[in-house]
Amino acid sequence: MTTEPKRAAVVVAGRRLSYLDFGGPGRPLLALHGHFGEGRTFTRLAGELGESWRVIALDQRGHGHSDRPADFSRTGYVEDAATVLDHLGIDGAVVLGHSLGGVNAFQLAARFPGLVDALVVEDVGAEVDDDLSFCLSWPRRAPTRAGLLEGLGPSARYLMDAVREHADGWGLAFEATDMHDSQQHLNGDHWDDWLAGNCPALLVRGSRSTVLSAEHAKDMAARRPHTRLVELPAGHTVHETVPVEFAAVVREFLSTL
Repeated sequence: MTTEPKRAAVVVAGRRLSYLDFGGPGRPLLALHGHFGEGRTFTRLAGELGESWRVIALDQRGHGHSDRPADFSRTGYVEDAATVLDHLGIDGAVVLGHSLGGVNAFQLAARFPGLVDALVVEDVGAEVDDDLSFCLSWPRRAPTRAGLLEGLGPSARYLMDAVREHADGWGLAFEATDMHDSQQHLNGDHWDDWLAGNCPALLVRGSRSTVLSAEHAKDMAARRPHTRLVELPAGHTVHETVPVEFAAVVREFLSTL
């Protein structure tokens, strides 16, 4: 299977939702990235899964090539994902999500159970309490790429894929104020949604994660039926830090479906 995806889009209420479709004859897997990310973060995973799975990686609202929305509500994110699946005629996908995308994935399964056959949730809890206010100090635009990277400081190395040249200078593929707002909507107690479904689920935690504690991950797996917990030697972005190991545990889980 080629890892060169086709970029396509669906328009929702005049707003463009862009996604990458890696194609192939396999079963559909919708992949949802975290804050500051975009669909192409799952390119390596799509290649590792081969032709058995057709990976569709969404640029979620306000990220990547998708338009900014009027809001970053929980309902908005979940309905976006449901709209993409409906647009593609898919009514039984595996949904994989990292961080923000992980909560979106299990809320999609809770609220649209007919659309989701199984879940892969990467390093996020059923309770979320995080602060992205640090990103508000990042420069919105800079006259040069080098100037932007300098202004981003130590954060630059995590944001290389998001660097863009815009009409008014160099910036990122999102607005920092949007990310902060989105995180505020993400924070909260989501146990009801996590426990609402009983489709098979794989919960992947980075052993060095500061976002999902070992205790909370174990509680999530213990309280939800048909849920397996795996820890891998990584921080929060498991799929990027140990891509081969991450793909292997995901592939093993998918083989049981």
